[in-house]
Amino acid sequence: MSAPAPLIRRAAVEGLGTAALVAVVVGSGIQATELTHDVGTQLLANSLATVFGLGVLIAFLGPVSGAHFNPAVTLAAWFTGRRTGDGPGLRDVAAYLPAQIAGAIGGAVLADAMFDKPLIAFSTHERWARHLWLAEVVATAGLVWLIFGLARAGRAHLAPPLVAAYIGAAYWFTSSTSFANPAVTIGRAFTDTFAGIAPTSVLPFLAAQLLGAAAGLGLVAVCFGRPAAQDEVVVLGGGQQPVAPARSTEEGALA
Repeated sequence: MSAPAPLIRRAAVEGLGTAALVAVVVGSGIQATELTHDVGTQLLANSLATVFGLGVLIAFLGPVSGAHFNPAVTLAAWFTGRRTGDGPGLRDVAAYLPAQIAGAIGGAVLADAMFDKPLIAFSTHERWARHLWLAEVVATAGLVWLIFGLARAGRAHLAPPLVAAYIGAAYWFTSSTSFANPAVTIGRAFTDTFAGIAPTSVLPFLAAQLLGAAAGLGLVAVCFGRPAAQDEVVVLGGGQQPVAPARSTEEGALA
């Protein structure tokens, strides 16, 4: 077993990783719209870039922070491990969430800067509809179901490609194009480009994502039952407690 990185380093990695993820999402969206006017091709380019970028980030940074890059995942890990102390504590959550949100905003600003767009221009892309909120519940539930299910099934080593593949698929099978991440949703409000979301549309998306995270944990319980003590240790560490590196990598699935 190896000792976990200091909390300040893990929080910094969460912020940087989330910034990189949003820069990939927003930057590829801008690039796509500048290369073609076909919306389907734009979405294809955006989703492929996100798949590749997310897979790399999970594999690269998972051993340090768990590569959550997602407040819904961090909260789900805390909730699941609160009884045993094997998951992130409230101190970890209090450090991770602001880092993820700040990183997401920074990533959007960076993407705009790289394409000579206004550094901060709030999106005018309204995403206010019940079917979009339902899509966010489904997308986030599936993400959490996959992440914690992989850990419980002993397939954590497959997290980088499978989580990235799921997000790529969810771009296409959900009407919302699968934000599935409160921090990323907030960050995307700061760019008036292809991947943006109007600030007035953010709160319902956040509520749907948190509801989806709860539903995802319910699906894990239905499929795998109550975990044994050792299973809880494996699923919930995310590099946030003194545990084996494999546990950190697996929690990288939580991106």
